[in-house]
Amino acid sequence: MPLTALIAEDEPLLAQALAAELARAWPALQLLPPAIDGDDAVERALADTPTLLFLDIRMPGRTGLEAAQAIVEDWPANKPLPLIVFVTAYDQYALQAFEASAVDYVLKPVQPARLLATCERLQALLAQREPAAADAAATSSDEALLARLRGLLGGTETPAAAPLQLIQVGVGSSIHMVPIDEVVYFEAADKYVRVLTATHEHLIRMSLRELLPQLDTQRFWQVHRGTVVRASAISQAQRDEAGRLHLLLRGRPEQLIVSRLYAPRFKSM
Repeated sequence: MPLTALIAEDEPLLAQALAAELARAWPALQLLPPAIDGDDAVERALADTPTLLFLDIRMPGRTGLEAAQAIVEDWPANKPLPLIVFVTAYDQYALQAFEASAVDYVLKPVQPARLLATCERLQALLAQREPAAADAAATSSDEALLARLRGLLGGTETPAAAPLQLIQVGVGSSIHMVPIDEVVYFEAADKYVRVLTATHEHLIRMSLRELLPQLDTQRFWQVHRGTVVRASAISQAQRDEAGRLHLLLRGRPEQLIVSRLYAPRFKSM
């Protein structure tokens, strides 16, 4: 199978420059037409399933981190995850977070020597995925990527000093006070969040990204990019024939899907 790469960059000149440097550093790599923003990157990546992704951090729509999360969560289960490189203009302090998470990056404007080192690292990782290699090596590679991405995503929010205790929900001309202990799960709904208790469903004018730092992460677990569940409301975690995890809840009839990014949370003691 040919090795393919998708570049996601909203500035055409920078996308062209990165493509030109990649062509020089790795002539055998097949470059797909670039994605113009984060949403386009998710759509194109899931349609074309490239071997490598070069994602700009700051793009319209989804950021590079959000695009990476969406791609990994919805990636076909029968294919190895793509190797991800973030392209960033962040300062040195921010780059330390990338180094600590062991996620590779290239700094804009791209320097040929740095990109060549990145390509050599990617080639070494891909060599571990050759058919002759053990299946365990490929599985380990995917698990390492998921762990690095979880670490990086976890470092993007600053938790609130005092976790939220009440959800204030506007209903007509009144405001309902929903104790946080009654919430079974939260679900993203565009620019809103659905708040589901055992008996009611509410809608709050807030994004899940804004809500997450206000929650106690020991009590509320993110199980998908759009779903956060109260841990004590989970009765079972079951795997289907495809290996995907589904959560059965106390007080709600629906089942929640756990993305592969958060599946390692569910292990028997």
